[in-house]
Amino acid sequence: MLLRKLTFILAQVYLIKYKIIMRQYNKMKFSILLFSLSVIILSCGTTENTASNTKAPYIIPDSILKNLKIDTVVNTQLINTNTFTGKVTFNDENNVKVYPMVSGNVEDVKVMLGDFVKAGQVLAVIKSTEMAGYSSDLVNAKTNLSLAKKNLEVQKDLFKSGLASQIDILNAETNYEQANAQLNKVNQVLKINKANSQGDYVVKAPISGFIVEKFITNNTSIRADNGSNIFTISDLQNVWVIANVYESNIHLVHQGDVVSINTMAYPDIKFSGKIDKVMNVLDPSNKVMKVRVSLSNKDYLLKPEMFANVTVTNKEDKKALSVPSSAIVFNNSQYYVLKYNSKSDVIITPVEVANVIGDKTFIKSGINQGDKVISSQAILIYEALNN
Repeated sequence: MLLRKLTFILAQVYLIKYKIIMRQYNKMKFSILLFSLSVIILSCGTTENTASNTKAPYIIPDSILKNLKIDTVVNTQLINTNTFTGKVTFNDENNVKVYPMVSGNVEDVKVMLGDFVKAGQVLAVIKSTEMAGYSSDLVNAKTNLSLAKKNLEVQKDLFKSGLASQIDILNAETNYEQANAQLNKVNQVLKINKANSQGDYVVKAPISGFIVEKFITNNTSIRADNGSNIFTISDLQNVWVIANVYESNIHLVHQGDVVSINTMAYPDIKFSGKIDKVMNVLDPSNKVMKVRVSLSNKDYLLKPEMFANVTVTNKEDKKALSVPSSAIVFNNSQYYVLKYNSKSDVIITPVEVANVIGDKTFIKSGINQGDKVISSQAILIYEALNN
């Protein structure tokens, strides 16, 4: 009986141990299964990431390719540009200063600074005692001429009557000629001084143009011996641009060099010309050499004293590789071109730029002569290649 109880108890103990062992086994089996699933999931994720990180090569679409411009890198003569500051001035050859011919008081100024005047137009009227004296001289000259004429007639009558000699007639004729000459002289003086018989000196424009300087107003007293002009008239259809060239840049400019000129007033307009005069001396005040450019100004866009940037272009005895400026892409402080081999083989190529002249860019390094580069929609394709 006791043996049977002991056997039952042992059986119960082994059963409990068996259940405990089975529970631990099942937990271990579940953990292994869970770990296996995790590994599989991670493996799938890595595979997907690897696949997503592999980029397909960019191929230029046919719709873009048919309108794409492709140029060849060529070796051309190197052109240099240098920009200097300057200003617009009058053309002194089409510039007239008006001086007073007499002293007096200004009574009527008829023009303002900037007005356009025609040749012969009245600019001002000056009341002058000198002109009053000229008017008096005119009266005296006419009177003397009249007396001389009458005396000559009397002497001729007396000569016919035998009461006058041939010498008397010659003296009378001489006096008449002298009186006539004096009258002509007075008339010429009045004509030169553009005066009337009222003692007024009338200032008239000698040429057509703009009043660019004006130094008198009403009631101003002026003197003929002062040496100062009262008006300056300029024909602004042609102006000069004077540029300042520092000593270190003198070797870069030459007479005949082509220039383009920009002004603050018209930033989108380029005025073209050539250097027609090089002043071969330095200005002692600012140590610059001045060069002159003559420009046509039929629309009067350029005004005297405007500031200007003068870009001088000259060719060197060197050659350099060049591409169209539209082929250059600038990004992250670096210049690039898109080297074209085929629509599926476009390479972003860094280059070093030597100079940019309008629509042409000179290259120091990065590409070779004969390479083909994309010169239209370059930025669009550049972004597509990067993305």
